[in-house]
Amino acid sequence: MSYILKPGQQVRTETSGMTCEVSKFLGGGGQGEVYAAVVGGKAVALKWYYPASATAEQRAALEILAAMSAPSPKFLWPSELASAPGVGDYGYIMPLREARYRSIVDMMKRRIEPSFRALATAGLELAHSFLQLHARGLCYRDISFGNAFFDPHTGEVLICDNDNVTVDTRAQGAVYGTPRFMAPEIVRGDAVPSAQTDLFSLSVLLFYMFMMHHPLEGKREAAIRCLDLPAMRKLYGTEPLFIFDPADDANAPDATHQKNATIFWSIYPRFLRELFTKAFTEGLSDPQHGRVRESNWRGVMVRLRDSIIYCGHCKAENFYDADTLAATVSSGRGQNAGACWSCKRPLSLPPRIRIARSEVMLNHDAHLFPHHVDDERRYDFGQPLAEVTRHPTELNVWGLKNLSRQTWSATTARGELKDVAPGRSVTLARGTRINFGRAEGEITF
Repeated sequence: MSYILKPGQQVRTETSGMTCEVSKFLGGGGQGEVYAAVVGGKAVALKWYYPASATAEQRAALEILAAMSAPSPKFLWPSELASAPGVGDYGYIMPLREARYRSIVDMMKRRIEPSFRALATAGLELAHSFLQLHARGLCYRDISFGNAFFDPHTGEVLICDNDNVTVDTRAQGAVYGTPRFMAPEIVRGDAVPSAQTDLFSLSVLLFYMFMMHHPLEGKREAAIRCLDLPAMRKLYGTEPLFIFDPADDANAPDATHQKNATIFWSIYPRFLRELFTKAFTEGLSDPQHGRVRESNWRGVMVRLRDSIIYCGHCKAENFYDADTLAATVSSGRGQNAGACWSCKRPLSLPPRIRIARSEVMLNHDAHLFPHHVDDERRYDFGQPLAEVTRHPTELNVWGLKNLSRQTWSATTARGELKDVAPGRSVTLARGTRINFGRAEGEITF
């Protein structure tokens, strides 16, 4: 195969004037090829454009992006342009992606099997990252699972292909999005990419990640013999219908060929399903006001992480669904955690702690983070401030260990007060209240 650049070949960065030496070919896409390279002893990635993509408009857009900082370290942002004597066109330098990050495509093809916790973390980081980008008045234009990578063990995210980012409302150019991810108004030709259409694409990406299926591909898609452009325009543009639309089941998943969506939909708690329903009902009919915001996705992803419980029989991750439990109790059937989606055996709820509006499952591996007890530190998963730990000699006794620098105060159900110094633990007992300083939590069973 013939590549634009060869290992050992040198190009020059246009701003700093440094030599960039090509190491190896990494992959190619619709606009160009990406190589591992070295600049000043540092490993970087180098993208080089095909002639058809190396337009004056693309160069001007890259110069603007390279002049600004990345919205966050999650973006593999263009740092400067590069060119070479004797080689046509141009390229740009960006950070090199670590090998531990895998494409979401790998998950769709079952090459990797991330945990629900990793998925929820990835969803949180994607939503937060695009919120930061949009807050700077920018539009990504092409959110899809080909442009996002994540660590399947931790859920940490990296976002690539940022060379098509533009100032919002000025999104002119050749890239309008990836088929199946574009908002209906773009498919119909009624709009150009914007922050509003990014919100739709983000919702599609998240639905794919959690349901392993497209939100608009139900019976109607299964009945199409040839998915040509007119069929796609109808399915995704002029007549889109959510596969779980509560008011219209005409596009429900096909029971034979579209099982993934139905199986996964039943696993997740009501609050996640409700947000997806909003995204693909109101978000279809009212793009300006019905789209789910990034901040809404952030909140739901954090709640999803906090809701994970483990099956005591097969150890599979399940979810504590407070909304469903409340409906069960109000119906007079009593509180029941339901059955494990994997082995179908009854689930037992672990202890949990209620802090303000949050409820965190205190599993054997649970942690509390600063954002749990301080609203000003939203979604901070850096250094945990508490962890569930087992008593060193009484193995049936579990506690919450103070990993912070602050001394907590704990009050038992009997009114006994004790200090919990850093490094010490408080027993997980029903009714115990813990004052963390800026918030108080109560342990329940």
